Amino acid sequence: MNKVTNILMVGVGGQGVILASEIVAETMMLAGFDVKKSEVHGMAQRGGMVNSHIRFGPNVYSPVIKKAEADYLFAFEMLESLRFLDFLVKDPVILLNKQQILPPSVTSGEDEYPRDICGLLSKRYHHVDVVDSLAIAKNAGNTKTSNIAFLGSVSTYFEIKEQLWEDTIAKFVPESLLNINLKAFSLGRKFLV
Repeated sequence: MNKVTNILMVGVGGQGVILASEIVAETMMLAGFDVKKSEVHGMAQRGGMVNSHIRFGPNVYSPVIKKAEADYLFAFEMLESLRFLDFLVKDPVILLNKQQILPPSVTSGEDEYPRDICGLLSKRYHHVDVVDSLAIAKNAGNTKTSNIAFLGSVSTYFEIKEQLWEDTIAKFVPESLLNINLKAFSLGRKFLV
């Protein structure tokens, strides 16, 4: 890989976006790439927007992805994907988690949650996939592993050995929760909708 690859991971506070992005960045670094990472999580603890920029390649000089330069968009929550369309290259890879977390404007009745976000994105972009990471995590035995299940699906887009991903997860997840997270990760690698 001679060029810099840009990954944008987005979601809502509490979904584990930051942990997942840490694992991606560390895995890419261990795979031999120069890696830079940046994140925004201002009101994340209260269910606000979270996004993380990960850039990797032979030489990376800035952690921030410029508009129209994100090669990959990994959205832990469906609606959050729509906020970042201006960051995407002409033909990006998009992976959506089926989960929908209603913002306050929707729960109060002010706004409506957009219908068929996947369909809207598929009309504009060629490579849009959907995964139900909450269902995968439930199948693994613990819904709190949803972010790692989603990460399992994310990992399939890169030619990095599964063992390297698992070794990195082991660095970030407490030992008492490691087996359940590795199970969710493994199942996530197999379940694209």
